[in-house]
Amino acid sequence: MNRRKSRAGWSLENHVADLLTEAGIPFSARSAAIDGEPDIVIPNIEAYKDPSYPLDKLCMVGVKTTCKDRWRQVLKEGPRIPRKHILTMQRGISAKQLNEMHAANVTLIVPAALHKDYPKVPGIKLVQVSEFLDWASALAKG
Repeated sequence: MNRRKSRAGWSLENHVADLLTEAGIPFSARSAAIDGEPDIVIPNIEAYKDPSYPLDKLCMVGVKTTCKDRWRQVLKEGPRIPRKHILTMQRGISAKQLNEMHAANVTLIVPAALHKDYPKVPGIKLVQVSEFLDWASALAKG
């Protein structure tokens, strides 16, 4: 069971990497040897490690098949980056959990087809994968 979950997680990370590559968005993937080993760093690890690189040009994405309580581990990864992103395939979470993520500066990226499974919480916007790719592309062009 754990091996299946691990394969699903790696597969999702590979799909996200393919999407970023197709969109021409530079990134470093899981091999990132920085605090907490984030799944994806945009534009790359070298920019993250460069103290003169503008923080508003860095992005970190945790790729999680499900959020549950594991989303909190993303908070410890890449501490230089104040706003974290989590891309998930999970079908809905509670309004309480959405509020906790929002309070912790975590943006949730969810495929558009799954948005209907999430509660509507005032002040919190789920980001579609396509919206994230557009934003990340603009960030990379800089």
